[in-house]
Amino acid sequence: MSPSQDAGEAGAAPPDSGAVVYDLDARCTAEDVEEGARYHATVNGVVDYGVFVDLSESVSGLVHESNLRTSHEVGDDLIVTLVAVREDGDLGFEEAAVEDPTTVAVGPGDRVDVAALADRRGDSVHVEGQVVQIKQTGGPTIFQVRDEAGVVPCAAFEAAGVRAFPDVELDDLVRIAGTVEQRDGAVQVEADEVSVLEGEAADEVALRLEEAREDLAAPADVDPLVDWPALEKLWPDLRRVAERLRETVLEGRPIRMRHHADGDGLCASVPLQYALERFIAAHYEDPDAPRHLLKRLPSKAPYYELEDVTRDLNFALEDRKRHGQKLPLLLMLDNGSTEEDTPAYRNLAHYDVPIVVVDHHHPDPVAVEPLVEDHVNPYLHDEDYRITTGMLCVEIARMIDPDLTEELRHVPAVAGLSDRSEGEAMPDYLDHAADAGYDEARLREIGEALDYATHWLRYDDGRELINDALNVNCDDRERHADLVDLLADRAERDVDEQLDGAMAHVTHEDLDNGAHLYRLDVERHAKRFTYPAPGKTTGEVHDRKVAETGDPVITIGYGPDFAVLRSDGVRLDIPRMVQELQDEVDGGGVSGGGHLVVGSIKFVSGMREAVIDALVEKMAEAEIDEDLGSAARLTED
Repeated sequence: MSPSQDAGEAGAAPPDSGAVVYDLDARCTAEDVEEGARYHATVNGVVDYGVFVDLSESVSGLVHESNLRTSHEVGDDLIVTLVAVREDGDLGFEEAAVEDPTTVAVGPGDRVDVAALADRRGDSVHVEGQVVQIKQTGGPTIFQVRDEAGVVPCAAFEAAGVRAFPDVELDDLVRIAGTVEQRDGAVQVEADEVSVLEGEAADEVALRLEEAREDLAAPADVDPLVDWPALEKLWPDLRRVAERLRETVLEGRPIRMRHHADGDGLCASVPLQYALERFIAAHYEDPDAPRHLLKRLPSKAPYYELEDVTRDLNFALEDRKRHGQKLPLLLMLDNGSTEEDTPAYRNLAHYDVPIVVVDHHHPDPVAVEPLVEDHVNPYLHDEDYRITTGMLCVEIARMIDPDLTEELRHVPAVAGLSDRSEGEAMPDYLDHAADAGYDEARLREIGEALDYATHWLRYDDGRELINDALNVNCDDRERHADLVDLLADRAERDVDEQLDGAMAHVTHEDLDNGAHLYRLDVERHAKRFTYPAPGKTTGEVHDRKVAETGDPVITIGYGPDFAVLRSDGVRLDIPRMVQELQDEVDGGGVSGGGHLVVGSIKFVSGMREAVIDALVEKMAEAEIDEDLGSAARLTED
């Protein structure tokens, strides 16, 4: 606002005709007035030495008796001229004489939405929205404020390291008046005033935010990559998760993404990480927001370990204290569906951390679902593990950012091959990958490269390396190809070396149901602390025996207190077997889970023989099921 500085003299000066008089919005502050300008005012108090007047809810001052033209009472309206802004911030007025004034309404600066701030550098503006983060730095206090268009940092300075506007709290609806500046290449509002909104003003802002949230959080309307009735059953669940994740970003809540550290887990988490980071960047003016709001964390175990939840809670609580962040949403990918996850979930419940699970392992919904907000799993729709988590999460990523479709087209095929899916849609996924320039052999090499890399990365997400290996968010396909060649070749070399020594120690027996059973003590007859790990070693032994026999095959790789199980052409239902062993082997300490054809169990070392003997008895009674076999395909290959 640039009001005219044409204030007349007080007292007996003749009235001005048609002069401009400004009518301040109730939300205007002292930043919205200028000396010499005329304003509509209301008397709020009468004293011996003059009257006090209000121009808005927060702008008031004194008209000294020497500057009054007539006497006034509380509630009287008059026109005043701002004649002085004193060093202490007090305002001094004089009564003005104006006939037939031209009234100009003045808002509290210009209300500008976040998306338009970049074009208003140097301007005085105000932003209305919700505080989603309060971070105290060594200098200013940074309020991250969300309006209907995005989130902008607003810096308010009281003193170095001193909390500015201490009455403002997280989630408050506020009006921030200040100047648009650029800091470190990003837009920022230098806040002069931060006011907590109440009443109708708060209701108005809340309504705008809610209407905008519904639009911004709505997932993109995309079609599935493949025409697969089994996947269609899960489509509403996937849309719900996509909406929840977009909503979580908009409300300023961080996301901690936990995923199984294998090929399928990476094919699930990396596309989602990419999509969410792009969504965050599109709605936050802070360029560091994607890094602060999203963490991808691999888990070695196929369930949420107490070690992991303890670490996650500690980081979350520290971030809340140091950076003013909300506690995160936990996103579980390719694990999280079993009773083994529930102790960790109960820990999170004490801190009101929401949990979303996307998985394809055999679930225990009775145990899990009271503790989670969303649970997506094909078993809940009478489907099974053949719909891999990677297939599901690529679709969620596309709902978050549909522009990624072409870059992700090959990923479901990598997920399916990594997790040995025999789903009906696998040929269609392979066709998508072929259109993107990947044949099946190359997809298998990518899966091996991912497996090899994540083994050595251990608990590190290996962001850039994994992105390059999967060719997602990778800017150089030639670098991707060279990396896959290197990692896949080394993986094959290490597997061959391991099996050269281990195969001589594999024992065999024929089960009553006609299946071959192969056993290997991986603790004694495989190299430790190197690639491949016991589970991978067991899988490689299994694949060789399947190809060698062409018959139904079960393979057990065991150590002192664990066993890894693989089957081909045999319906084991490993989760059910684990439950039965818990009841039948007294003192066994049995736990574990998996799919119908792959899984792992743990037990106390002193009961290994009893547990494995009982397990083998159940395997001998298991149903032979050609639909769960890959022998024919492997033999043809």
